[in-house]
Amino acid sequence: MLTKRIIPCLDVKDGRVVKGISFVKLRDAGDPVECARAYEEQGADELVYLDITASHEKRNIMIGIVERTAAEVSMPLTVGGGIRTLEDIKELLHAGADKVSINTAAIEDPEFVKRASERFGSQCIVVAIDAKKREAKWDMADTSNMGETFKYYTPSQAALVPAWDVYTHGGRKNRGIDAVLWAKKVEGLGAGEILLTSMDKDGTKEGYDLDLTFNISQTVSIPVIASGGAGQLEHLYLAFTEGKADAVLAASIFHFGEFTIPQAKRFLKEKGINIRVET
Repeated sequence: MLTKRIIPCLDVKDGRVVKGISFVKLRDAGDPVECARAYEEQGADELVYLDITASHEKRNIMIGIVERTAAEVSMPLTVGGGIRTLEDIKELLHAGADKVSINTAAIEDPEFVKRASERFGSQCIVVAIDAKKREAKWDMADTSNMGETFKYYTPSQAALVPAWDVYTHGGRKNRGIDAVLWAKKVEGLGAGEILLTSMDKDGTKEGYDLDLTFNISQTVSIPVIASGGAGQLEHLYLAFTEGKADAVLAASIFHFGEFTIPQAKRFLKEKGINIRVET
């Protein structure tokens, strides 16, 4: 049985860690390198940086942060935000990232996932999926953005058949793509892992979207990282047991001192989750 992972997530804006609710209402949470060092000392399994203002002119800020982080910590580091070319991936990996997370570029050019995995290896290509529950269901009679057509269901029918849309641009743009179908497609293109964020749950501390996580985890064979909504240690446990996630991403509960990584790992270990605990 593979060991489950706890992964703190650091959203980086203009060189600082920030945290918001449902992708807005951001507040400062510290220096990213200092945060990374603290999480490694606590025993985090991996770390994710998401550059949420990754315009071209700010790319150098993130490269510098990655270089400084790689020089001070040894845990695996995933970096995402604004990655659009193979050269972007090359620069981040050269700076010290172990994996890169791709979102918008994958949707606008799905073959980019294939080119990236062939060039750098599937093990370092993560596809990020920001998903939000629909009020109505598009049936998979045909999959629009993938060469087919969706069939519309009424909101009352949708309640019986839950589904989620994929969003990009910081959750501002609905791409009209079914999240479960998209996860399966990117797996086929060579993605090595999926970073799955529930926009409905992000920052709410109400728990992960277990239906979303379960549906995608059961559809693909690559690891799925559950993200969005952790507020209690029990939420981490449920993401593993009910959501069938391979890893959990969390921010608020760790950034602001509500829980520590060791507390979370002891809790999960006592509940029977196979997780690495520092001795």
